[in-house]
Amino acid sequence: MIKEDINGIIRSRRSVFPAQYNDKVVSKAFIETLLENANWAPTHKLTQPWRFKILQGGAKNRLGAFLSDTYTDITSNDDFSPFKHKKIINNCNAASAIIAICMQRDPKERIPEWEEVASTAMAVQNMWLTCAANDIGCYWSTPKLIQYMDGFFDFEEGERCLGFFYLGNYNPEYLGESKRDRIESKVEWLE
Repeated sequence: MIKEDINGIIRSRRSVFPAQYNDKVVSKAFIETLLENANWAPTHKLTQPWRFKILQGGAKNRLGAFLSDTYTDITSNDDFSPFKHKKIINNCNAASAIIAICMQRDPKERIPEWEEVASTAMAVQNMWLTCAANDIGCYWSTPKLIQYMDGFFDFEEGERCLGFFYLGNYNPEYLGESKRDRIESKVEWLE
């Protein structure tokens, strides 16, 4: 790989939402590569806190039903949005696969929890960059509903869900340009 390639991959990374996915399946081989790349994220004291649960086929439908039912149960009539309820189900149906992003807290608590959350996020960034390099759409969603995921998954002690990573193939014309403020507005040089 040419060193400049990484710049292009980082700068072409985009959120590609489930509504933009087509029907082409993301292969199991690609998902395995994605997870292996995630596994190489930085990790203080080698706690390797990232955990992933892969949902495909009927499991995606069960997740959609669980999330939409939970949304109905916890939302007052005044706040209930039929649009949001339907979107929850549609996102699960549209994705080729959904990866539940989980974090396993170090049982010895040798490092601050935020470092393990950050390490898990870096694992997800590795996944996102792998998707960008291979023209696979992906999107990390952290809905309020993740606090109820112990009703869906069997978590180990100290494990929790940090969100969902939706995967799907897409038509490139759906992607727009992304913008960032100039880096100079975010940096202070000290000598």
